[in-house]
Amino acid sequence: MRRPLHLHRPEWLRVDDSTLNVALVYPMQGPAGIFGPACEACARLAAEEINEDGGVLGRELRLLEVDGGARPETVAEEVEALVATGAVHGVTGWHISSVRQAVAPRVAHRVPYVYTALYEGGERTDGVFMTSETPDWQLQPAMRLLAETRRVRRWFVVGNDYVWPRRTARAARRYARALRGGRVCGEAYLPLGTEDFADVLRRIEHTDADGVLMLLVGSDAVRFNRAFAASGLDQRCLRLSTLMDENMLMASGPETTGDLFSTAGFFASLANQDTLDFHGRYAGRFGFEAPAPGSLGESCYEGVLLLASLIERARTLDVCAISAAAESVSYEGPRGLLHLHDRHVRQRIYLAEAAGPDFNVVAQLPSPYDLS
Repeated sequence: MRRPLHLHRPEWLRVDDSTLNVALVYPMQGPAGIFGPACEACARLAAEEINEDGGVLGRELRLLEVDGGARPETVAEEVEALVATGAVHGVTGWHISSVRQAVAPRVAHRVPYVYTALYEGGERTDGVFMTSETPDWQLQPAMRLLAETRRVRRWFVVGNDYVWPRRTARAARRYARALRGGRVCGEAYLPLGTEDFADVLRRIEHTDADGVLMLLVGSDAVRFNRAFAASGLDQRCLRLSTLMDENMLMASGPETTGDLFSTAGFFASLANQDTLDFHGRYAGRFGFEAPAPGSLGESCYEGVLLLASLIERARTLDVCAISAAAESVSYEGPRGLLHLHDRHVRQRIYLAEAAGPDFNVVAQLPSPYDLS
């Protein structure tokens, strides 16, 4: 895999009419760094395929990597500098919501910004487009299905302490109340990078929770899974995560992931033609020892495809023109043929159960939209 391209390499910052440069913002450090390599590989594969097909507006698409795992203000300052100097013509990538909230007001009115992470919903900044899941499409139907099939109605929420977990927990309280006998019986929010979960586990043990909603990022979720299983709570409580990919699953270890469920728009184990084709191209490009292209990394492939499709449809880099044409944009990738509505990609969402190092997809969740 290629090494990240950093800003101290002036030859890379060439800007001319033959290239279309895009800032790829993904985590190279911190809890989310565990799936950063998959983000980089998936985005690079998309860019290479687009260029093989003629590029974007006849220009070569090039990715300039920015560390989205740094402090939000630091990331925003770096991305804004790239946009202000004309070094990049667009922004995409997976990064946490606090980074998005810092970046969006600085750049979205200047260049198109495709955000690929699942998030709490509600983003309305002009020029920002979302490829991934929100709680109403992802979490609500998963909680309902688990209530019906596993009788899980009493939830304890464990999340990192920033906007996505807190707002998602607010939605979870509403979803739980809609279930007969459902409620959230406890919540705990921990700093990014937490290693000691003893107090939280004691709190869960002292409630009547039969499900734990995990809203933890990357390696924090890995450490929580290990501590949760070591405490024996995995024998009593099912776990549900809306942010858990195969890299995190493998790092947790199969002995720690019993009764662990995840919900997402992509799983590596999906056996449809779009997914199989993607895996074949990914393995052909990076080899079989490359990072697993789970939902989090694969979202960066989606982000590059959507950004290219938006620009191609508008036939310009003007953000206003791109936004005006967005509702007519569609593209085809590993998640199938997808369309935009209100700047969000509509897609199928699945519920999967951990099975060793992989996820076994157990259901396609009902959607409020016609996805035929």
